[in-house]
Amino acid sequence: MKEYTQDELKKIYTARREKLLAYMNENKITAAVFEDCEERRNPAVRYFTGHPSDALFIIADNGKCVLIPWDDNLAKERSVAVDVVPYNKYERRNIRAVKETLKSFRLKSNRLKVEIPPTTPYPLFLQYVDALEGWDVLCRENSVHDFVVNMRATKDEYEIECTKEACRVGDWIISEIERGIRENWLQKESDVALLIESELRKCGCERTGFDTLAAGPARSFAIHAFPGYTNAPWPAQGLSILDFGVVYEGYTSDTTLTVAKGPLNAKQEELLTLVEKAAEQALPLYKAGSPIKKAAEAADLVFANAKKVMPHTLGHGIGLEIHEFPRVMPKHPDELLFKPGMIVTLEPGLYDPELGGVRLENDVLITETGNEVITHSKIIRI
Repeated sequence: MKEYTQDELKKIYTARREKLLAYMNENKITAAVFEDCEERRNPAVRYFTGHPSDALFIIADNGKCVLIPWDDNLAKERSVAVDVVPYNKYERRNIRAVKETLKSFRLKSNRLKVEIPPTTPYPLFLQYVDALEGWDVLCRENSVHDFVVNMRATKDEYEIECTKEACRVGDWIISEIERGIRENWLQKESDVALLIESELRKCGCERTGFDTLAAGPARSFAIHAFPGYTNAPWPAQGLSILDFGVVYEGYTSDTTLTVAKGPLNAKQEELLTLVEKAAEQALPLYKAGSPIKKAAEAADLVFANAKKVMPHTLGHGIGLEIHEFPRVMPKHPDELLFKPGMIVTLEPGLYDPELGGVRLENDVLITETGNEVITHSKIIRI
């Protein structure tokens, strides 16, 4: 992918924070706290600072902001255009860090309001209230944190490039998997899972986007096989599923392929045909300005006409998290539309305890003129 200079990255991260500040000023929010810790993960910290994990990010409506990382050496290397203050300065206590940082900002307002994450447990919220004298401490829905979730749904240029690189690596791994199947050196669920783990790191990726799900015919009936993979044969005669993603600079791909190893019976062939048809019917509706629900309804209609039901949503946003806004499902209001910059999965699937499961999943970038399928997962027949 394109190499970004520090100046280019600074502009990208600054633009994100400026958009956040505009919302805060419009809604009279004096300060906001974002927390990424073992108990409460929030990728918004990485989104606004570039620092990978384990930190607080505090921003005020006057533009002052600070990153308070657990590992300040890593933060100084990875963060972008933000002041770094070591967590040790506050004895590794979040509330003290927030209190002293807000005091250092010297904010003036008739009504000081700070938003803390809506995932904050109630006892911890009360501790914030006691500690932040003179502040209205807000822990609520429809908050600045929800605004950021919606903001992250539409990717900027850098996010799109990172996701495309993850997808490129994922596609290459799929080609290796198909080669391993046809040359017969991939024989177990564990073989394919460990191949993914090894190859993604050779290609400069950070990790898998989630625990790899490799399920041979005896286990492919499960939407998400448990455990994710075993030492059982993969693929074997029947229907085998592989669901995996790889992460590049924080951004994940998400693909699922099905291996159909014959001979198959007529009912298994029907599952394959229906899933492929559902993907084909829904894809043209993944376009800017189209109601998200329409794509889901198109896939559901394919299955309903065959008297079958897909037991999960048609897709979901991806990015710094494997499941992001929006979900692709028929329950959405007509007003919820696909927007340019969204990257959303398209993953119809059907599952049967006797026949096995079929899922076909690819990642779709919504563009100004339609869409771009940025992964190339498929049904592999052998």
